[in-house]
Formats: sequence, structure tokens, C-alpha cells
Amino acid sequence: MTPPDERLVRIIFACVENAGRSQMAEAFFRKYAPDRFQASSAGTKPSQKVNPVVSQVMREVGIDLTGRQPKLLSADMLEYSNMTVNMGCMDRESCPALFVKDVLDWNISDPKGRSIEEVRRIRDEIETKVKELVKSLEG
Repeated sequence: MTPPDERLVRIIFACVENAGRSQMAEAFFRKYAPDRFQASSAGTKPSQKVNPVVSQVMREVGIDLTGRQPKLLSADMLEYSNMTVNMGCMDRESCPALFVKDVLDWNISDPKGRSIEEVRRIRDEIETKVKELVKSLEG
């Protein structure tokens, strides 16, 4: 892998399946962060597709996740990132925080299997945390 542009600050949002929380965080970060920041998301055991309820609640706030595909968290991604944000874990064996030093752990509930109302609350919590992160990075 070719090292990425060193002028960019690279943030990885990591979780287990990369089907919900980390996808939402990446999308919000892309929306709110200045151009000198680059976001990506990945999981330690990626799902086959983005959670459809997550896609639905993101469309409600004007963000389209169509075409987004969960991907595997790789050593290169970690090596070339400036910051890793762990979204939270239910399964300690596959938790990204176990593989990464200096990780920011948000401990956000997994939207998998939750009602649409619960997923909306999770979405709003992620949006708030992303806005706070962007503000702290800009300061």
C-alpha cells in the first residue's frame, strides 16, 4: 500500500461489523470536518452489508449510505492513521480497541437488532460525538 498524503489527518472509526456505528461516524465526520481531514471506517469482522435500519435513519438526516460496503480493519489502515476511534464492543475477542494503542473509545451501543427509535438515538449520539471531535481537532 502506498502511504497516503501526509498533509491529511486520517481518522479511522472502528467497530466489529462496520455495518452501523462506524459507518454513521464516518459519514458525519465527512459532513462536518474540514477538507484537511480524511475519515474511513472498518471492522474486525465485517458484515456483508450496512444495516438497513442504519441506512434508513441516516437518509432521514440527508446522508445516503447507498453503495457503502463494510470493510476489514487492516494493519495498513492503522499504521497510516493519525487517530482511531473505537465505537464500542460487545464481543471483547474481536474488539478493535484490543489491537490499537492510543485509541479513543466512545462505547456506543450497537444498533444491530434495535428498534428504529433506538437507532435514531444512537445516530444522534454519534453525530454529537463527531461534532465534538471535529471541534477538538480544529482547536
